[in-house]
Amino acid sequence: MTIIMIQQALIAGIFGASLGSFLNVVAHRSVQGRSWWGKNERSVCESCGHVLSASELIPIISWLIQRGKCRNCGAKISARYILVEIICAFLAVMIILKYKISWAFLICSVGSCGLVLNSLTDYETGDVFDLFAATPGVIGLIIRIAGGFPAVLDGLEGALAGWGIFALIIFLSRGGMGWGDAVFMGGMGGILGLKFTLFAFYAGIMTGGIWVIVLLLIGRLHWGKGEAVPLVPFLAIGCFLTMIYGSEIFSYLDKNLSYSEIFITSWPFN
Repeated sequence: MTIIMIQQALIAGIFGASLGSFLNVVAHRSVQGRSWWGKNERSVCESCGHVLSASELIPIISWLIQRGKCRNCGAKISARYILVEIICAFLAVMIILKYKISWAFLICSVGSCGLVLNSLTDYETGDVFDLFAATPGVIGLIIRIAGGFPAVLDGLEGALAGWGIFALIIFLSRGGMGWGDAVFMGGMGGILGLKFTLFAFYAGIMTGGIWVIVLLLIGRLHWGKGEAVPLVPFLAIGCFLTMIYGSEIFSYLDKNLSYSEIFITSWPFN
């Protein structure tokens, strides 16, 4: 790894952690029905109302220095905040090391913001906001213009496939699943393109299925009691893994199984 790559990774990590802090605020306030901007929406301790200073808002570092407690009242600060900041820093570093500064870097960054934001709202309340789910896809389609008509067409096909899979599930289950999941996967389809969307759906469902089995085995989930498990976080894992490793996976399939040749090339990941 060169000095330049280390510098880029460091900058990306800092930016990612800062973005994670912001997405935490957006998700938490959105599910509460509050605005996440404006002079009257300062960051405060939810226990005592203490307005947080700049030194208390440094991603990761502030939580560690304060040992996860409010400096004013000593109330515990949820570990969710530092966890999301670390995850976003990790995602940013992964993207920059994989794609450098490129169209793929840009579209992955947009997609990752959507993955984290929608995962947070789904995890917290089970709600997926259509605006948060669809916006990354729209931006992704705009970015795909740089790749020409085939790239845009691939994005549109991916959006249709992502939305259509869940639309079919909703129809067959007679409303047993919300439309937020369909909008989310449609939005990610606009970023991923057709073949990556299909694989991301498969990877996300498999990841979620494994996690459900683990929960059942350890007694945290009980079969037949109607307990809900948020789906978007697992779809997000599948989408991110596909963004990072999709090209290698399909290259392997092309050379060894000749399955992926039925799909057009997904720009800009190849």
